[in-house]
Amino acid sequence: MKTRNDFGAGFYLTSDFEQARKWAVRTAKKRGENKPLVSTFDIDVKLMRDLNILSFEKPDTDWLRYISANRTGKMTEEKYDIVIGPVANDQAIRTVNNFLKGYFSEDIAIQLLLPQKLKDQYTFKTDKALKILKFTEVTEV
Repeated sequence: MKTRNDFGAGFYLTSDFEQARKWAVRTAKKRGENKPLVSTFDIDVKLMRDLNILSFEKPDTDWLRYISANRTGKMTEEKYDIVIGPVANDQAIRTVNNFLKGYFSEDIAIQLLLPQKLKDQYTFKTDKALKILKFTEVTEV
């Protein structure tokens, strides 16, 4: 399982169908498949109360530090069942990478990230978290 994603190892979802479509197309291309698929799930919101959830509302300093630790393999302890927040899309990841290389300060990186219209991502990191998902359908895109 790839662990150096924004929120580390886990099962990634988004509430934005267009973002999901882009992920599906990219993944199918990497795997040499010609049929990108988007799976849709319902979430049992009542069961979320029993989970340890970390949520980022916007790309702020805490978000930047969290994804930086994950993308560089420096995340040492994981205590969350679900992590929710903005996805570092292709444009944002350039800013994050330049920050990681030391080209930008943390403050400059945040200033560059805030105006971007970043989509959301939900990362289900534990079996307990995965149990609140109910598969509903798959769509070829």
